Amino acid sequence: MTTISPRTSRPVDHLVLPVVELDTARARLEALGFTVAPVGVHPFGTENACVYFHDNTFLEPLAISQRETCEDEARKGNVFVARDQAYRFRNGQDGFSGLVMGTQDAKADHKEFVKSGISAGEVLDFSRAFKTPEGKEDTASFRLAFASDLRAPDVFFFTIQRINTLKVDRTTLQTHKNGALGLREIVLSEVNPTDFQYLLQELVNQRDVNAHSFGMDIRAANANITVLTPAGLRSFLGLDASENERGLRLQAFVIGVRDLAAVETLLANNNISTEKRGSRLIVHKAPGQGAAIIFEAA
Repeated sequence: MTTISPRTSRPVDHLVLPVVELDTARARLEALGFTVAPVGVHPFGTENACVYFHDNTFLEPLAISQRETCEDEARKGNVFVARDQAYRFRNGQDGFSGLVMGTQDAKADHKEFVKSGISAGEVLDFSRAFKTPEGKEDTASFRLAFASDLRAPDVFFFTIQRINTLKVDRTTLQTHKNGALGLREIVLSEVNPTDFQYLLQELVNQRDVNAHSFGMDIRAANANITVLTPAGLRSFLGLDASENERGLRLQAFVIGVRDLAAVETLLANNNISTEKRGSRLIVHKAPGQGAAIIFEAA
């Protein structure tokens, strides 16, 4: 079944990946062939070490740098920190907690989320320093609008607007030994995926939905968002999800690469276990990697 309406879908911007510590995540991601950026420190007690792609998407491994600051910010209503804290409490320190969409107007998004009944809290504005491996520095400023569904406490969503565009060259950071080019698909799980159709339609700003026997797909501007039943998750990706626990959960993401055979060789040389499924190469969860990573030829 497909539903149709004329909307301009938002692009996937980045993925939030909680980790115990950034050093472990960095070592794991580098073994997978990714270039990892220097540590970026948030003003509310978290820090990241991101993986940037040529398509302007990125991965955000996120660690806690100042626990007391995080807890204080959460009490004050900082939705980003509060949802991160809640995720870690329920799911552990390594995981895949957030799907982030790009926007040109986070305040307008917030108003729409409130109107639609899916707002998760107040808009968040913040800035942080950014540094390239070559030592070039700039300040990045952001505005976030949050969306959620109380039936899905183990995932959070927001749109992100860049208030101050970075004036640094990220070419080095966007070049990876594994030939990664960008995000192609994000995979979630849920026993009955269409129960969350409305939430995802509003988040992506896309009414077109392809519902099928194993779940549903919604096309963002630059990537596919797939929600699979536990049976679909096992059949397509060999991943397990509970048949009884309800609520959306982020499970995996697909990375487009220049040469899949080269990735397979690189991972084998680095003693990384993989599973080949059709034209895809799957790397299952490990310390510092809280989600399955799927490589496919771009």
